Amino acid sequence: MTRLANKSALITGSTSGIGRAIAERFAAEGATVIVSGRRADLGAEVVRGIVAAGGRASFVPADLNAGAAAIEELAATVGTVDILVNNAAYLIGGRATPETPEDVVDAALSTNIKAPYLLTAALAPKMRTGGSGAIVNIGSINALTGMAGTALYSATKAALHAMTAAWAAEFGPHGIRVNTIAPGPTDVEWSTHLRPMLERMVSTVPSGRLAQAAEVAAAAAFLASDEALHIHGATLPVDGGLTAVTAHGALAHTSA
Repeated sequence: MTRLANKSALITGSTSGIGRAIAERFAAEGATVIVSGRRADLGAEVVRGIVAAGGRASFVPADLNAGAAAIEELAATVGTVDILVNNAAYLIGGRATPETPEDVVDAALSTNIKAPYLLTAALAPKMRTGGSGAIVNIGSINALTGMAGTALYSATKAALHAMTAAWAAEFGPHGIRVNTIAPGPTDVEWSTHLRPMLERMVSTVPSGRLAQAAEVAAAAAFLASDEALHIHGATLPVDGGLTAVTAHGALAHTSA
């Protein structure tokens, strides 16, 4: 399919995991993709794979935990894009609140809230209007369900969900759509150390398995495409039904 033909897209944190899958899917859908992340070697690898498959991609390095100057530099380098995917995140494993040091709190707030806020502020005003501009935020089911050991991560993702709703109201009248995807437990290459926790979560998932990064990417491609022109401010869980069956409860012994 070429649902994203003639569109450019910046995907933050796209050198691995869900971000990489989104970059690859967007390129396969015809978009010109800007891969971004901290590691140039991984970024080059993603770009090579996209180009080898017939897509168009480039890499722009960025450490979104490095402060406003780094975000401003990324926005200036990118210029104008049709699609922004705020995917980069500071991931925190199960950690009790009293055991979370201040530097971890600062890093999570900086990467998960401040960075997408400032990047959206810089890029949204320059997006194509008329519905073709799209922002897709990668949130989390942690923002939707209570899980022990995830207070900080859950709070940052809940903030991103809240910004989605506010941005839909702010940018929607200008023809820019803003939506959120909330992935559930997902099988990605760096999740080996989280495997026991993920397997505990899977025991409560109606689908009975982990999500694949490509499935999250498929949802992102839909929300970024013109097929979703009348979808604004939505949160789409890609979690095998987990939030549906835990909507009024808490997963007291799991974390993500």
